[in-house]
Amino acid sequence: MFSSATEVLGGVGIIWGFFVVVVQAIGIYKIFRYYSSVPANPVSPYLPKDDVPHVTIIRPAKGLEPGLYECLASVFHQSYPKDKLTIYFCVSSKEDAAYPVIRKLLDDHPDFDAKVFVETEDPYLHGDDGHVDNVGPNPKIRNLSRAYREAKGEIIWPLDCNVWIARDVAGRMVDKLCGYLPDGKQAKPYKFVHQLPLVVDTVTSMSSSNAEGQTLLSGSAVTGGSDADSNVDVPTSILSRSLAHGGGRLEEMFMATTHAKFYGAINTVGIAPCIVGKSNMFRKSHLDQVTDPAQNPILTGRAATLPKGLDHFSLFMCEDHVIGDLLWRSDLPGFANHGLVWGDLAIQPMAGMSVPAYVARRVRWLRARKWTVLSATLVEHGVESLVCCFYVSFGLTTVPWFHENLGVPQTWRALWYFWLAGVATWMLVDRVVFKKLHAGQSIHVDEHTPTFARGFSHGGAEKRRFGEWFLAWLGRELLALPIWTCAVFLGTTVNWRGKRFRVRSDMTVVAIDVDDEEEQQGLLNQDGPSGGRVSTSSSRGKID
Repeated sequence: MFSSATEVLGGVGIIWGFFVVVVQAIGIYKIFRYYSSVPANPVSPYLPKDDVPHVTIIRPAKGLEPGLYECLASVFHQSYPKDKLTIYFCVSSKEDAAYPVIRKLLDDHPDFDAKVFVETEDPYLHGDDGHVDNVGPNPKIRNLSRAYREAKGEIIWPLDCNVWIARDVAGRMVDKLCGYLPDGKQAKPYKFVHQLPLVVDTVTSMSSSNAEGQTLLSGSAVTGGSDADSNVDVPTSILSRSLAHGGGRLEEMFMATTHAKFYGAINTVGIAPCIVGKSNMFRKSHLDQVTDPAQNPILTGRAATLPKGLDHFSLFMCEDHVIGDLLWRSDLPGFANHGLVWGDLAIQPMAGMSVPAYVARRVRWLRARKWTVLSATLVEHGVESLVCCFYVSFGLTTVPWFHENLGVPQTWRALWYFWLAGVATWMLVDRVVFKKLHAGQSIHVDEHTPTFARGFSHGGAEKRRFGEWFLAWLGRELLALPIWTCAVFLGTTVNWRGKRFRVRSDMTVVAIDVDDEEEQQGLLNQDGPSGGRVSTSSSRGKID
């Protein structure tokens, strides 16, 4: 029995720690099971021609990302039949630094059904019968809107421009979505399938390799913040280099440790949607159905007034989660909810991300989904090593049972010894998980595989000695709690793709004009947090 509030808190800490360990163990088991070898060949590309589903790949682009050509070109190297692929690239304008790269790709692959859509030329937004406010302020959805409307076939595959995929990924994604198994067998199809994302920081290899690497570094390399006119220099001093480019290592660390473990575990248990919008696949008919209030009874109130299809999500910042959540909650008989395509990685090369940029990115991520999964966001700090190990150590040195039966001292010194031992064990486990994912053992390597995607087991350029790995791990862990505190309690605005947005409690966003923020704030104050309509030419969107 607990005799004081302190002992109750200690008991809660023990229970929480046990829960976190179990969840991580599930994720780690899945990672070692599925990312230790190349997955089996897909089924769908080798079906009779008339049975192969048609797939429309939609790739939104923004700025000159590192490895942009290789990432975009990976869809042209798929083993999936080319006559069953339609590839749409999307940019906001022809002045975007990604546009010449896309044009070169199209010239290099003339035998594919591929084209580029420019948002400023979309007649639905800028034509005589269109209007800029026909689609909400979310810049990614605005970018994808026309490609979705003109998609061919049933299957839609939004794939971020800064992601590289191996040659058989299209086939295995379709297999999972449609339930195709070897020998003509059939599994239950899914509403929505996705991949585990992995970041590879490439600034070291690019800066020391060749002219092409220097060219990539000369353009901005931070996702969502590209600027082709900026320069990314590699300073000589350790401190300056760490601040200027350490953000990429921190992001790399996060995605290959904490994120990967929990992403794998939650998608194994399947109690709630857990997705990242790097590489997702679903059916167009399903999305059109679940966004139509006449066909989906769960759409009520304001949700029933939003547009159908992909444009339905243009008022939300965390559109990937909102799409997945709506599909998850909607009744589509005969289909399982979400399926992670185990073994395949969506690899994002990164270079030139500063530590402040990493912090801003994580704050944006947390704020964008704070209202989508509020309970999970509020306890997220407790799954990080420093906080979780403190909770457990506090419990071990507070709950009487451990003192009476195991002789655990109830002192602060014992608490910090337990804490240090726990953090050290956590770090060693993270090191093993990181090496497993970055070994690239599950990647099918061929002549089209760039060095950043090969993994160190296949001669990849990026290797992490323990010393530099440990500094990145420690830096990320130390920043985790301050980032969470700032994101959850100290603001609601985010900066995304060069624009500022205010995230509202109903998960919608208001685009803020930086040059006229006071006037925009005045409009918000007049309308209040939940009522009124904000529609300005500077916001390029509307909030109902």
